[in-house]
Parts: sequence; structure tokens; C-alpha cells
Amino acid sequence: MKLHEYQAKDIFGKSGIPIPNGQVVTAADQATKATQIINGPPWVVKAQVHAGGRGKGGGVKVVHYPYEVVTATESLLGKHLVTPQTGPEGVTVNQVLIEEGIEINREYYLSMIVDRSTACPTMIFSQAGGMEIEEVAAKSSELILKEHIDPAVGWMMHNARNLLYSQEPPPPFGALRALMSVMANVYKIFMTLDCTLVEINPLVLTKDRKVFALDAKVNIDDNALFRQKELLLLDDPREKDPLELMAEKYHLNYIRLDGNIGAMVNGAGLAMATMDVIKMAGAEPANFLDVGGGASEDMITKGVEIILKDRRVKAILVNIFGGILRCDVLARGVVAAAKKTRIRVPLIVRLEGTNVKEGREILRNSELKFLVARDLGEAADLVSKQVS
Repeated sequence: MKLHEYQAKDIFGKSGIPIPNGQVVTAADQATKATQIINGPPWVVKAQVHAGGRGKGGGVKVVHYPYEVVTATESLLGKHLVTPQTGPEGVTVNQVLIEEGIEINREYYLSMIVDRSTACPTMIFSQAGGMEIEEVAAKSSELILKEHIDPAVGWMMHNARNLLYSQEPPPPFGALRALMSVMANVYKIFMTLDCTLVEINPLVLTKDRKVFALDAKVNIDDNALFRQKELLLLDDPREKDPLELMAEKYHLNYIRLDGNIGAMVNGAGLAMATMDVIKMAGAEPANFLDVGGGASEDMITKGVEIILKDRRVKAILVNIFGGILRCDVLARGVVAAAKKTRIRVPLIVRLEGTNVKEGREILRNSELKFLVARDLGEAADLVSKQVS
């Protein structure tokens, strides 16, 4: 689950990480009041959306007069903001954050993630703050420093020193204590709130050696939300794809993609292999949909309905290996979906495993028109014929 920048900064502020004074507004008339209580000029007006690269899309504006704050707010609210991370369709701006401008002397990048290669929480620090960290990693990897943390021991002062004194040149002496404090608090937030990402880019140093988090990203592990109920209240459904939101309601693992072949699979590994099959056939997957091992007939029905709501879908590939999810349960769900929603595209079915004969019989006795694939190779051939 992603948090908005202003929500993440609220967490930062309560945790002792310095942030600029700011206020969230949802209407242009609120912007004038914001300039009266927020130090300026300059002021920074920032679109609040779940996407990076806002500056490149015109979602961050630095202004110097109160009327410009109002104008910038009006230009952003309701706008479809297109950034490198949104795709051409963009996302709608429903709120903006107005902040005081901070005079920047130096910029750093700081984040906390789980490094899958070491299975450890890992802090990343770089003096190339304010830039795309992916580009820095590709072109100047020596600028990116990592510190792996043993969860049984936790964050220690030497971890911070390892990162700070490895910089060339190192941060000014007077700023070291402030930077160490920020690092310790980022680790605390990451572990306490079950985060998958805590990122500050840029973390800035002013001329008087004060530290501020000018941006903030916090992502929460969805699997841990049962113990983060207060954070769950911060979720903004307006930022989610409507089909993904519908799938979430029925506990389906669905991610909408840009292709034209819908897929329904049980098991994440099989789903990835199925998407490879679709691409090998010369098509593109329209979604990732893992119904899981314990899917019910109703969940299968909803899954098919969700796939069909995507008008780009030209065919559906159902690839089920019956284990916990029996093939007959899957077949009944597909038939039920066909009765509720007219299936307007070719349906390709590959069933194997528990009760496969019963599942095929249910499909065969239905009025549903479908194509049977005996293996993944044949499934690829059938998919290829639908897009050729």
C-alpha cells in the first residue's frame, strides 16, 4: 500500500525527521490561506499522486508570489498528470501539497528496502540526491552505498558512520549528527510500520547545516496491514485502478497490464510462466491474475468478470493446475461467469490435476464455446492464432 507524500511526511515529522512546513489543499480557495501560514517566498506546489517523476510531468511548481500559488494549485487540481511512471493515460490530481521553499546546499538520497539477495533490511545512501536513482546506479554505481542490517541486532551507530564517512567528500562535521538521527529514524519507521520502502529524495542540507526531507515515499507491506489498521485508514482508493480495486474486494491477486490477452492462473509461479507463454506467442498479457489455491467458485466467477471488463482483451487463457483448487470448481466458476456476463472473446482452457476429467466434462456440457489446450505449447499456438 502506497502513502501520499504528505501522509509520509506526517509520519516523518512525528518520528523526529525534519520536514518543511506545509499544508494539503483540495481547492484553489484554500491556497490563499495556506500562503498566510506557510513561510515564503518561495513556495513549492506539489501534486499528490502515487507516481514518481512528478517534476518531469509538471506536477511540481516553485512560485514566488501568493497569486502564483493559487494559479499553480488551480492548474494542478483535476489535471491528468502524466509522468514516466504513470503511462500515457496519467493519473488525476485530487489534492496538492503547498510547502515552504528550502534553500538547498547539498542533496542526498536515502532509502530503506529489503535486499532480496541478502534477505536483510538495507539502507541505501548516495550523494547523488535529487536524481533518478536508477540512472545513478546504471552510470555511476560507485556513488551508491549500501548498509545491510541484521534484524536481530538492529540499527547501530557504526552503520551510519559506514555510510557517511564513505562519501567523498564526507558531509560537514556539524551535519553528521543530524544525518545520523535521520537514518536511525528511517530504520525505526521501516521496521515498526512493516514497510517495503521508505525513501527520501532529496534529503537536503542547508547552508546552516540543517537537514530536511524534501520528498517522502512510504510503501507498506499489504500482508502486514492486519496489524497496521491505523495506516489502512490512509489508503486512497482513487489512486488505484478500478479493476484492481474490484479484485482486492474479492481477495484476488490482480494487476492490470497493457496487453490484449487476459490470463487466469492459480499460483504466482505458474502465472509468470503463463505470461511468458503469451509473449512467446507474439501477444502481450493484459493482466496478472492469480486466484490462489483456495479460490471458491464465486472468486473464479468474479475473476472472469474482471478480465472481461478490460475492453482491450481479445482472448482469455485459463491455465489451471488443480491441486488445492480443483479443476471442477474452476470449471463451474467459468460457466457461472459465462451465464452472468457474455464472453465476447475466445476462451482458451488448459486444465490439469485434481478432478480434471470432471472439470473438462463440465465445460464440455456447457453452452460455452472454448478451445482446449493440452499443454503450454498448444496454449501458445492457440493464443497466437487469436492475435494473428
